[in-house]
Amino acid sequence: MNLAKFSEMFDKKKTFRPKKKFQPGTMKYSLHKQAQASLNSGINLRQVVKLPKGEDFNDWLAVHVVDFFNRINLIYGTVCEQCSKESCPTMSGGSKFEYLWQDGIKYKKPVHLPAPQYISLLMDWVETQINDEQLFPVTTDIPFPKSFQPQCKKILTRLYRVFVHVYVHHFDRIMSIGAEPHVNTCYKHFYYFVTEFDLINEKEFAPLQEMTRKICTDIIAPPTPTEPHKPLFPPDSGGHSKHK
Repeated sequence: MNLAKFSEMFDKKKTFRPKKKFQPGTMKYSLHKQAQASLNSGINLRQVVKLPKGEDFNDWLAVHVVDFFNRINLIYGTVCEQCSKESCPTMSGGSKFEYLWQDGIKYKKPVHLPAPQYISLLMDWVETQINDEQLFPVTTDIPFPKSFQPQCKKILTRLYRVFVHVYVHHFDRIMSIGAEPHVNTCYKHFYYFVTEFDLINEKEFAPLQEMTRKICTDIIAPPTPTEPHKPLFPPDSGGHSKHK
């Protein structure tokens, strides 16, 4: 997928949030460019998401969280005019799935919100996380905190819900501007990444299960005998309730 062409599919004025960028000369910028080059080359997306040899997983995770935030912002920006509190009075993914908002600060308990308000709060919350240099260090002399991976899991889980809402309720808009192949590629990249590293609870995928089965068909390359696949951190211990 050519990301320049992908961006051209959308009205830049409708980007939901300013794009988060990495500073040239930093390790994360280099990893970001490496990931972009691989994605632009059109190679197997399951291979693209694998951790490059010799690289730190936390750096790889950080650049992907920021990139996914930027792309999902762009995708939602194309449908936000059709996503109003009248057309989408709940943040849902069909009749069986509704997401309640809770941030532990202003919204201490889960609350029902219209989809645009939920997504606006979600994007504000994610932007606060990725701009926190204690959580997302910008230099190698600052270590990643122990909370980094759990917080990234939470960020990715919530961003996935935007995919769910857009696919279920606004995909006609995506199709009308001819962006379906590009959005599908973004979705596949996201899905392969989070499943490669077990970053999202399996139950979160239920609303898009059938679609995922149809479009995520890249063949998984078997691990080499000398380098078997190993989990990079223990399985999530919980806290990924669908209604939070």
